[in-house]
Amino acid sequence: MRDFSHLDIVFALLWAARWTLLLSIIAFVCGGAVGFLLMLMRISPLRPLRYISWAYLEIVQGTPLLIQFLLAFFGISILGIEISPWMSAALALTTFTSAFLGDIWRGSVDSIPVGQWEASKALSMTYAQQLGLVILPQAVRRSIAPTVGFLVQVVKGTSLASAIGFVELARSATNITNVTFEPFFVYLVTAVVYFGICFPISVFSRKLEKSLAY
Repeated sequence: MRDFSHLDIVFALLWAARWTLLLSIIAFVCGGAVGFLLMLMRISPLRPLRYISWAYLEIVQGTPLLIQFLLAFFGISILGIEISPWMSAALALTTFTSAFLGDIWRGSVDSIPVGQWEASKALSMTYAQQLGLVILPQAVRRSIAPTVGFLVQVVKGTSLASAIGFVELARSATNITNVTFEPFFVYLVTAVVYFGICFPISVFSRKLEKSLAY
């Protein structure tokens, strides 16, 4: 067993962080696409669509993310479908992200005064025109800051993927600790790396919130 210097440990953790970033980006993009559909369903005039989206949001938001990772990995395997830890992690985190983004965006739409709907309806606009030309442009502005802020939760949520064997930053830290027997230093560096990823996002989110405030 070769010795690991502190510099080796730092470089190994920084290299492992690429999987944390990649998983976060995939979950955020794919979850955003699903979340947008969920938002449209939640505000739809069709009651069945509202109920389906409401049930989805309540179930996903009401269960721990760790359990969602485990269900994605072991649940699909029970069906006889082989799925890798990478695919399971992406699926679980995308599901988690879609539920929360869908709720954030639905809240942004709901925050638009009812008078905006009524005024656009008075102009003989269809529902699609009301939504696309009047409501969504205003809602997007209100949702940008909380959406960017939620990205921090997605990044931190990737650490739970280690439970199903996906080797990202947190799992790599555990593996390195088992070899080096330096848990304090390894996990301290891991915390610093997470902070280095999340802190700029948090600052950017706060700046967006101030600049876009009405």
